[in-house]
Amino acid sequence: MSQHPSPPSSAATGPFRVGVDIGGTFTDLVFLRPDGSLAKFKRPSTPDDYSRAIVEGVGTWCERAGLPPSEIAEIVHATTVATNAILERKGAHTGLLTTEGFRDVLELRRIRIPMSYDLGWSKPVPLVERAWRLAVPERLDAQGQVLRPLDLVALESAIDQLVEADVEAVAICFLHAYRDSAHEQAAAQAVRRRLPNAYLSISHEVLPEMLEFERTSTTVVNAYVGPLIARYLLRLRERFESQAVKAPILVMQSNGGLVSAGAAAHRPVTIIESGPAAGVVAAARLAADCGYLDVITLDMGGTTTKASIIEQGKVLRATEYEVGSPVSVSSRLMRGSGYLLRIPVIDVSEVGAGGGSIASLDAEGSMRVGPVSAGAVPGPACYGKGNDRPTVTDANLVLGFLGSASLAGGALSLDRERAEDALRRVLAEPAGLSLLDAAWGVHVIANSNMVRAIKSVSVERGRDPADFIMMAFGGAGPLHAAGVAAELGVRRLLIPPAPGVFSAFGLLRAEVEHHAARTVLAPTRDIGLAAIDAAFEGMRADLLQRIAEEGFPAEAVRFSTAVDLRYRGQSSEITVAFAEGPATQEGLRQAEARFEDEFERTYGHRGQAREFELVTCRLVLTVVRGADHAGHWQSDVLEEQADREVYFGAQHGLLRSRVIGRGVLARDEVAGPAIVQEYDTSVVVPPGWVASLDAFGNILMEAR
Repeated sequence: MSQHPSPPSSAATGPFRVGVDIGGTFTDLVFLRPDGSLAKFKRPSTPDDYSRAIVEGVGTWCERAGLPPSEIAEIVHATTVATNAILERKGAHTGLLTTEGFRDVLELRRIRIPMSYDLGWSKPVPLVERAWRLAVPERLDAQGQVLRPLDLVALESAIDQLVEADVEAVAICFLHAYRDSAHEQAAAQAVRRRLPNAYLSISHEVLPEMLEFERTSTTVVNAYVGPLIARYLLRLRERFESQAVKAPILVMQSNGGLVSAGAAAHRPVTIIESGPAAGVVAAARLAADCGYLDVITLDMGGTTTKASIIEQGKVLRATEYEVGSPVSVSSRLMRGSGYLLRIPVIDVSEVGAGGGSIASLDAEGSMRVGPVSAGAVPGPACYGKGNDRPTVTDANLVLGFLGSASLAGGALSLDRERAEDALRRVLAEPAGLSLLDAAWGVHVIANSNMVRAIKSVSVERGRDPADFIMMAFGGAGPLHAAGVAAELGVRRLLIPPAPGVFSAFGLLRAEVEHHAARTVLAPTRDIGLAAIDAAFEGMRADLLQRIAEEGFPAEAVRFSTAVDLRYRGQSSEITVAFAEGPATQEGLRQAEARFEDEFERTYGHRGQAREFELVTCRLVLTVVRGADHAGHWQSDVLEEQADREVYFGAQHGLLRSRVIGRGVLARDEVAGPAIVQEYDTSVVVPPGWVASLDAFGNILMEAR
């Protein structure tokens, strides 16, 4: 039977919204139709120009649905363009102006090695070559007092070198500019005068916080991806306007909130991990709707797997993140192999394990999976687009987890013979394994990579995964969820409706948010309450001006406040909620208590000293737009197909397994082995697991 979603009715017309998530293999689109129903559509991504897949996908769906693209009221977008630019080193030719004596901050970094016993490890190459990291005489102290005025002659000489180098972007990061930005503002004016077309990234605008390496790294990454993001968003807008679509474009940030396309182009560093954030937002909203308070998310796509946790209904956020490494995480334990960003970010761990991850044998004959991916082009061997190396998708096809029919309603056809040939030639014969055992090995190793990602956001934060329910989504997540859960001791799984486009759905449930931070750095017993109030009031004024420029009314906003605390004398702080309104001594004591509770939960003990430092004040502005939509999905046509042979490893061997649609679970509980086949994914129910449908349309799987 067809795997297409039910044909949409064109009876209801009017404005509608679109959520778009670009993945390494597919571009996912979700449409909130005028009648309140949700429709999904997948098409292969176009890495040469990601905007092409978006606009063509929207046009194709609108034509089928009988809805004019001109009726689109809003486009909400998550993109990997910035991330890919860093991974592939294809960002802008960037220069850096910094304080004399701090030219090599990017090179020195923090003294942290991600794998202590990896003798072949080397630091990532700085995004700005040393020749274009130019030092300027000037100096402020930690309180913002001028120790040495800005040398304007030396500044002009440095800019001469940047002009000669024809840089596309310039980052400016002077010592302690978060206390007083006058020197940076003067340098920015001089650069604008001499390089009017260069993209400018200025540290007091990007990150007005202490810590020189973190502030420099974040400012440089912002400059490095800035021109690319600005061009991409402009091209996307032009493509849509050519189709008579004039709807505003909102972009997902790494922190889970939306910003206008203009704001994203100004501070692109905030959208580095926009796709993973969208999935966690969707999971948090769905978990709240269904009453699940503690959730681990497993989001496996074509290139990577992302994991995060939702605790007591709240998304966990971090203040730092490292991108461009084999494991992109906020955890301090795994730092050193990527580029550090000090920005508010949903606490997500990301590993190079996706459907397109390539499997191989290393020099010792051990099997490896990822992090290199076949991507959308050429894709897995079974796509028949020129790749002859086996991938996770090829292994899942040979195992029987995927059917031989096409994916995404005909968007891609699967060639089982090509998958078998790649696995046999590259893995099975050289390793002396049967074809099925080689495929099972790829599947299991991919699972172990995902277990590592989940542990980095749970075990390393003092949480036991067995205490959580796991929500699996992404095009490949439901294929691997049960195996990953079993390794972690998780006994309950939740597969939401339309899991293969779930992150795109999350875009429609997100709100516009802006985050701000200001360094205070003072002992909590000595700090003046007026200093705290001044920090929050300054941020509040800045954020209100920002949303006014984006066209949102001030009366539609709400604020939430937080502070970074640490034990006095330590260097690691934890973000905790802070009472809104004027600061009080009682509010400080409550924040200290929250800090100690979280410190003990994370590290297993409390500090002996009862002295604390308030490092940073944080403010979040949310625009309440009423755009949230739980929606009802148009159902897939597939109910039940012929059984097929599925391999579940040496323990179970080949088992005859039912192939059903989600609707079958509404009538009866189904025990594994079974495959729930849908338009956008397949759900594997192994032996020992039972699947049913809950009251919200989610597949609930339990180990028995």
